[in-house]
Amino acid sequence: MSQTTLNLVAITIFTLVMSSLLGPLVNLSPVVPAIAVFGLLGVATLDTISWQGRGGTLLIDWLARFSPQHRERVIRHEAGHFLVAHLLEISITGYTLSAWEAFRQGQPGLGGVSFDSQELNTELEKGILSAQLVERYCTVWMAGTAAEKLVYGNAEGGADDRQKLRILWTQLKRPLSECETKERWASLQARSLLEAHQPAYEKLVTAMTQAEPVSKCRELIEQAINS
Repeated sequence: MSQTTLNLVAITIFTLVMSSLLGPLVNLSPVVPAIAVFGLLGVATLDTISWQGRGGTLLIDWLARFSPQHRERVIRHEAGHFLVAHLLEISITGYTLSAWEAFRQGQPGLGGVSFDSQELNTELEKGILSAQLVERYCTVWMAGTAAEKLVYGNAEGGADDRQKLRILWTQLKRPLSECETKERWASLQARSLLEAHQPAYEKLVTAMTQAEPVSKCRELIEQAINS
């Protein structure tokens, strides 16, 4: 069950408890909240089994769209991924800024920056993954969290990015303690790159806010770097 669906279940249970406590004060029959809660739990179960939790993800994303602050944070997070990937010469194939956009494009999850991972997958299949390539991808994965911390002082997103790093470490059959060290190192590397290219980052944030295509975003980054 996805974390989003688990959160919805927790909210549902909390609602049931509060309704049971406060219902008598407003003459609310206990049958009403019980039916509502069981209905929501049924939907959550169906979402988990049939849609792999995407329904709950889309609902949370739709609610978050009413918060401009949340959208700006998402854009700044994804701009961190985009800029660092560009600087480390990892090809960017596209980006989405919400689960709805990702759903329309047939992509899983909450959306984000998509990379060409053919080189990484090829080396993984051959079992000859170079340390340099590992470092490049780890830095890109941690760049979203680094961007949030740089701008806001903390990070709300990045769980999926850390999971990617852990999956890679599992495939490489390395200890998780080593993975945590690499995560911290990659975060510092990403932050250094973002700080060194702050004008390019701000231009990229503006471009992504305006939903500019990947080619235009790249062009703006290069203009900022060259100037």
